Amino acid sequence: MSSSKSPETVALLRKGSHGNEGAKGRWWSTRRVLDLEEAKHQVLLSLPMIICNVSYYSITLVSVMFAGHLGELELAGATLANSWAGVTGFAFMIGLSGALETLCGQDFGAKLYRKLGLHLQASCIISCFFSIIISILWIYAEPIFIWLHQDPRISKTAAIYLRNLIPGLFAHGFLQNILRFLQAQSIVMPLVWFSILPMGTHFGIVYGLVNWTGIGLKGASMAASISLWILFVSLAMYIACSKQLKHTWEGLSSESFRHILTFLKVALPSAAMHCLEDWAFELLVLLAGLMPNSNISTSLIAMCVNTETIAFMFTCGLSAAASTRVANELGGGNPEKAKTAMAMALKLSTILTLAVGLTLAFGHNVWATFFTDSSLVVHQFASFVPLLVVSITFDSFQGILSAVTRGCGWQHLAVWVNLGTYYFIGIPIACHLGFVLQLYDKGLWIGIICGLFCQGIALLSIILFRPWPKIDLSVKGGEKTRVFV
Repeated sequence: MSSSKSPETVALLRKGSHGNEGAKGRWWSTRRVLDLEEAKHQVLLSLPMIICNVSYYSITLVSVMFAGHLGELELAGATLANSWAGVTGFAFMIGLSGALETLCGQDFGAKLYRKLGLHLQASCIISCFFSIIISILWIYAEPIFIWLHQDPRISKTAAIYLRNLIPGLFAHGFLQNILRFLQAQSIVMPLVWFSILPMGTHFGIVYGLVNWTGIGLKGASMAASISLWILFVSLAMYIACSKQLKHTWEGLSSESFRHILTFLKVALPSAAMHCLEDWAFELLVLLAGLMPNSNISTSLIAMCVNTETIAFMFTCGLSAAASTRVANELGGGNPEKAKTAMAMALKLSTILTLAVGLTLAFGHNVWATFFTDSSLVVHQFASFVPLLVVSITFDSFQGILSAVTRGCGWQHLAVWVNLGTYYFIGIPIACHLGFVLQLYDKGLWIGIICGLFCQGIALLSIILFRPWPKIDLSVKGGEKTRVFV
């Protein structure tokens, strides 16, 4: 992080936005890519974020598992409800909170500490507003499922599950905001402790509600809501009581309403950016259901999507570190250091992808048995592994670049990239290969690989050829303000 500036207004030249001329163009140099100090910083930041992501994902997953033990109908309903909740609610909340990666990250680097708390409050207000809208959608889920030609009994079961998950939607939105708020300050260990402990108690809560109270399916989704609220309340209490956060959290303030418009300008593109990518993978599962041998095709594509999602959780931790480091350095007026941080994140993602690829190459049969007992599906999954390794590699690459765009505040550009590469390149190619050329499930996955590849190239082009913002501090009227050059 940069040292504090002089209180006098600094005259800044346009060439300053690129750093020293001698350093220009050398951000990918060997010395910088192998910067052990930067690597250590990112690893220590990313590992706790991986644990948090897995814990949050596991809460809803464990509830679905318990619901599945009640019967096939309950399993189908809970799975449909959880998928719908992820697509329409949880993914949107994660996307909205991505605005805090930009705003809080750059404010922290610029030492505008008070603004972090104001942006957190503005983010929670917006999350609450959109949670209300999404809740109405969930309340009327049953007729929507029937309109989408789902089985009426499964639709009714899924609607019951969703209605009891509505309180968890609000808590999930608040949780994501707190996570980004602490992440921007590189305060991540409290996130680990406050995610592991509720995750442990969740097993007891869901078991008690499902098996002891007699409410069955409702208890599974109620348990997820309760555990998410426990997570949120515990983290909120930590923020309110921690002396470490006294400069960034000064309590509730009506001033936060003035930041809502600023937040929305970044949050809505961030949400769209995240959802467009998420929906593309869900669309693949729906397309697989239209194949001639739909049972096998749907199982294979669903297994690949789940494997990709789990692998991406590790990338998510690294991308969180990348966006934090980039935003902090840009806030501190150090675009060259921000580029060095990006280079290191890409290097670490390469090592991570290699590890995941080797694990899949040698353990794919064991992994497949976690999803199915069908020897035919296990055998066909083995033929998918090379394609899956390629897609995970491209997904990891674009995940880091997407994080950099969030750190730079370029979500509005990334939205168009995701829209174009997935829905005008990836999905059309998938349909053509899968249905017209009759490559079926493999054709669908090759199409999404094309989309991921084009997305990575487009994001890399933006990052390489667009001038990176440099933020400095000046003092006017006794208040610190930002100067973009």
